Amino acid sequence: MIPRLEVRDLRGPYFGPVGFLLPAGGLVFVRGPSGAGKSRMLRAIVDLDPSEGVVLLDGRPRESFPPHVWRRLVGLLPAEPQWWADRAADHFDRQPSGEALAALGLEPEVLQRPVAGLSSGERQRLALLRLLANRPRVLLLDEPTANLDAANTRRVEQLIEALRTKQGVGVVWVGHQTDQMERLHPDRVLELAAATRSVA
Repeated sequence: MIPRLEVRDLRGPYFGPVGFLLPAGGLVFVRGPSGAGKSRMLRAIVDLDPSEGVVLLDGRPRESFPPHVWRRLVGLLPAEPQWWADRAADHFDRQPSGEALAALGLEPEVLQRPVAGLSSGERQRLALLRLLANRPRVLLLDEPTANLDAANTRRVEQLIEALRTKQGVGVVWVGHQTDQMERLHPDRVLELAAATRSVA
């Protein structure tokens, strides 16, 4: 069976080589010390930073996709998402449903508030909804629950689990917490070493 995402001998200035297979609906949990290149690896996969190696989506090479299409199908949620308009609602082409907001513990009125007035956790969850509006086949999540309390962390975990099981979305999840890793039941745990040159 062709994997949803295949990464082969991927390397950049501060990480690698890295290789793994991500099946449809699968999850690879990535961990390692600060400076090991976890975020840089995600940026390289989504082709925001220069890298060498092979990345394929459903067996098709990354280079065969227009860049904007690749970044829609392979969606990156950075640790600090970017905002460019005053109101949260202005970052969505189509407003998320009340059901989608409620799934992440958000009220509809949050969309009408200025981004500057949102908590870091609210911004993090809204950025996830913004990313999901693109209907990605693969999610690259850089510590997506770092700013959330326990209840909202569980909400994000449950939403991602539903996307995996019901839609076959593949997930690469960068995190640090062992208890979270155990809850997520990853197909593989990828350990990036501090030397940034080896992967266990």
